[in-house]
Amino acid sequence: MKFEQYSFSEDIQNNLRKLGFKRPTDIQYKSIPPIMRGEDVLAVAQTGTGKTVAFALPVIQRLITRKKKHEPKVVRCVVMVPTHELTIQVSKVFEELASRLSLKVAGIYGGIDQDPQIEQLKQGVDVIVATPGRLFDLESQGHLSLKSVETLILDEADHMLELGFKHDMNQLIKKLPPRRQVLFFSATINKTVKNMAYSLVQKAVRIQISPKDPVSKNINHSVAFIEMDDKRFFLERIIREHPDSKILVFVRTKVRAERVMKALERVNLPSQTIHGDKDQNQRNQVMGQFSSGDNKVLIATDVSARGIDIPDVDIVINYDIPEETENYVHRVGRTGRGQKKGLAIAFCSAEEKERLDAIESFLNRKIEQIDIEKGAYQETLSMSGVEDTDWQALMDEADELQNKKKRKNKKSRK
Repeated sequence: MKFEQYSFSEDIQNNLRKLGFKRPTDIQYKSIPPIMRGEDVLAVAQTGTGKTVAFALPVIQRLITRKKKHEPKVVRCVVMVPTHELTIQVSKVFEELASRLSLKVAGIYGGIDQDPQIEQLKQGVDVIVATPGRLFDLESQGHLSLKSVETLILDEADHMLELGFKHDMNQLIKKLPPRRQVLFFSATINKTVKNMAYSLVQKAVRIQISPKDPVSKNINHSVAFIEMDDKRFFLERIIREHPDSKILVFVRTKVRAERVMKALERVNLPSQTIHGDKDQNQRNQVMGQFSSGDNKVLIATDVSARGIDIPDVDIVINYDIPEETENYVHRVGRTGRGQKKGLAIAFCSAEEKERLDAIESFLNRKIEQIDIEKGAYQETLSMSGVEDTDWQALMDEADELQNKKKRKNKKSRK
């Protein structure tokens, strides 16, 4: 089936053609009809399968079909997302699909001045894409009215639960009209997430795409067993062997992200980091440079993973095995998006083997192992650009930089 066979408005069809959308993905094909009918939907699909378009497209059509006059502070559709970056990206999808239509879309998130967002809300907005914290804050201040919300969309809802927003979600539901549509989209689902979903939806249409294998078939993912202190050498080798590739590296903590960046700097390999210690302007700049290709290597923490939707990420490196099994799916899902192929490699040390076992149990299968012969292993260690680097001094330097930044932030808050 092609998009042109759907009963979308001519303006929407033109936007789809301009964006190069011809045929719906599986999640789009199964989600669009029930959403167009106004039904609640509970959908679970792999990262990178087109979930945003799956809910944005039919919701936009429904909004323009029942066109209403804009009222100050009143919104008609609320999309809840867990991160600032995801707010920006989902807002962009809505804006592109609704181009030349009279719909107003606003991205609402923290970390920046709220006054421009308040000004937008004063004019009345059809769709807001928001992180929970800023949404609840503006609503409690009286800058936002939820009395006319027709559709509530929870995107990456499992991650919002991880961040502790379950109570806030329950409070939000109480403020919505009793007759509203709820769309619940996630890449992974466990018992807690499922219970929350069922408390929000009514007779929902359930959609699952490849539930037995949450990793996209477009991704070739594998694991290499590497000692913790040797990981930097193997990362260096992969970067040098793929100079034109966009490489996304995942680590456990903010401090570790800075350490890995400094290690690469010592061997003359440029990279950037994205994590919670960076302000919104810094994060936007880093994301922009990675997206444009000005920077080819981005080192990220899991908190940032849900907001990284960059086209053409060629390789994902799990430098550290994630502590939460579901995060593995979200990490590797940053590559192989849409119809494109992707490569994901995990570095697993002896002390991380238990976490790897948990991930394989979650995936219901073994991850393909990369066999590294002893000679090849030693060759990788010896080919580094700076064999004699004092790595302990490097780590100490990275720690001191982090401590200086924390002291500076404390002073600025006083």
